[in-house]
Amino acid sequence: MQLALAWLLQRSPNILLIPGTSSLQHLHENLQASQLHIPDEVLVNLDKIGKQDP
Repeated sequence: MQLALAWLLQRSPNILLIPGTSSLQHLHENLQASQLHIPDEVLVNLDKIGKQDP
């Protein structure tokens, strides 16, 4: 989940994420995603995956 949240945050500074959470531990994990830096080459690969047809 952290990778997905971090990917969205790095794609645009104008994105407002509101992930659901079922526990305090999940909330802390979600907040840590804002501190995760994804290298540019990984972002390119994630963007490619996101554009694939199911």
